[in-house]
Amino acid sequence: MKKIIIAISGASGAIYGIRLLEELIKKGAETHLIISGAAKETIMMETNYSLEELEKNAHHYYNNKNIAAAPASGSFLHDGMVIAPCSMKTLSAIAHGYADNLINRAADVTIKEKRRLILVTRETPLSVIHLENMLKLARLGVFIMPPVTSFYHRPQTVEDIIDQLTGRLLDELGIENSLARRWPEV
Repeated sequence: MKKIIIAISGASGAIYGIRLLEELIKKGAETHLIISGAAKETIMMETNYSLEELEKNAHHYYNNKNIAAAPASGSFLHDGMVIAPCSMKTLSAIAHGYADNLINRAADVTIKEKRRLILVTRETPLSVIHLENMLKLARLGVFIMPPVTSFYHRPQTVEDIIDQLTGRLLDELGIENSLARRWPEV
């Protein structure tokens, strides 16, 4: 069973992290969820999900202020961490080792332990600062996966677009899925 940390930061697009959580649970992965304070507000503004529902559905839920929680330690073994969405504030903190909360600390530990870290970065347009932070992390082996919409699978709904990215995230985590349409299938 895969053990995956899912973090939702305060950028628009909390549905990406929520949808990933749902699919990981369906696939039998052990989920460890962290939601930032700003993400809690975004979830309430952008979705019909309740925080209680998300916390209850995850196998483990951690308060982002709890810097002593399990994901803050290198001895906490896991198969990957995804921050979806990843705000530019969170990106910057990770790029500069500013581990002031559990999301940032867990990402910092994931990098130092050379485990898979995937950031679904959400901002447009991107400034040189954003791009430099992404490049710095990419050079360390962090996967940068902005939610860029593809159209070769002919999405009919917003859910189709979200599912395509969710499938690609599952691919990067090494979890088989049928959400991402493969090029030969088109």
